[in-house]
Amino acid sequence: MKAVEFESELSATGKIEVPPEALRQLPSGERLRVIVLLEGEEDSGWEEFVRRKLADAYAPEDSVYESLMDETSER
Repeated sequence: MKAVEFESELSATGKIEVPPEALRQLPSGERLRVIVLLEGEEDSGWEEFVRRKLADAYAPEDSVYESLMDETSER
């Protein structure tokens, strides 16, 4: 499945404008699955959920990657 991402606004008439550069990436005559993500205060709950899930999957052995990142920044 291919994804095309762009930012837009809902007009007063209920239409979402697709920017020309995004429109060029969409195949004519093909069915699309459209997912609308809204920015706002509700995002913080979703972000917190994802942050907790990632933290739950973190194991002490993963700290080796942090030390590698620190070494890279010193170069």
